[in-house]
Amino acid sequence: MNKFLSEFKAFAMRGNVIDMAVGVIIGGAFGKIVSSLVDDVLMPLIGTIVGGIDFTSLALTIGEAKITYGNFLQNILDFIIVAFSIFLFIKGISSLSKKKEEEPAPAPEPSNEEKLLAEIRDLLKNK
Repeated sequence: MNKFLSEFKAFAMRGNVIDMAVGVIIGGAFGKIVSSLVDDVLMPLIGTIVGGIDFTSLALTIGEAKITYGNFLQNILDFIIVAFSIFLFIKGISSLSKKKEEEPAPAPEPSNEEKLLAEIRDLLKNK
């Protein structure tokens, strides 16, 4: 049991897990912002454009069941905006990573031994 706990501690304290936890927390907050954008800004505008429809009130009643497909449409729009935002974020990070990889490392300064060998080579070449 002690080995299990120490392995879990090592796993939980790795940088990737902590980064992922921070990402989940920020993602949750970002999700609230996107939901507000969709619910409070975009859907009223779309509703006005299509003739004053309030999407939150769209529902279909079948017997005793009330199917609120307006909320479903808003959640689909939420998902599309979040997915697109994440796509742009990952694409931006990927392009930054590629730029860092493409930068050539400066050539290391030759050692004294290499300089001496180069001089010997050049002298032999000139003879």
